[in-house]
Amino acid sequence: MKKTIVASLVGAIILFLWQFLSWTITELHRPAQEYTPKQDSILQYLNSQFSEDGSYFLPTYPKGASMEEQQKLMEAATGKPWAQIQYHKSMNANMGMNMARGFIVNIAILWLVCWLFGKMTNPSFGTIFGASLAIGLIVFMHGPYTNHIWFQSRDLMAYLIDAVLAWGLTGIWLGWWLRRK
Repeated sequence: MKKTIVASLVGAIILFLWQFLSWTITELHRPAQEYTPKQDSILQYLNSQFSEDGSYFLPTYPKGASMEEQQKLMEAATGKPWAQIQYHKSMNANMGMNMARGFIVNIAILWLVCWLFGKMTNPSFGTIFGASLAIGLIVFMHGPYTNHIWFQSRDLMAYLIDAVLAWGLTGIWLGWWLRRK
């Protein structure tokens, strides 16, 4: 049990540190957060249009639209501009709480990973490392890549680097630690 707790905590720290580096110092995700000098006027306009927080895909059809109406809208929209908007009436810059929640999630993830590795019969360093990389790639393909297929995200390569590097480093740690006697 002690070995799993230490493995989970240190693994969570590794994931957390990489996430911090990926989104801050290295700016890998910057392509998905570009600056526009028109941001103040855009935000002012959006604030006048939306009465509450929400996620919007433009153009789309209203709830309850018939298949014929949906098809007609999609045909009319093909080749024209489109947008996704994540709108919030008020920015919550509570970095401390957000970082704490992220770290707690990382601990839970690593606990589950260690539980899985604990179900293996005497896994080698290579097995643990390879399985960790596989977990990272599964997470990447299921989340960011699948989302990219539909919505052409601008930081797809950053997410791939995140998956390989963070889970590779975590796999090195777990492969060494969990094999110790």
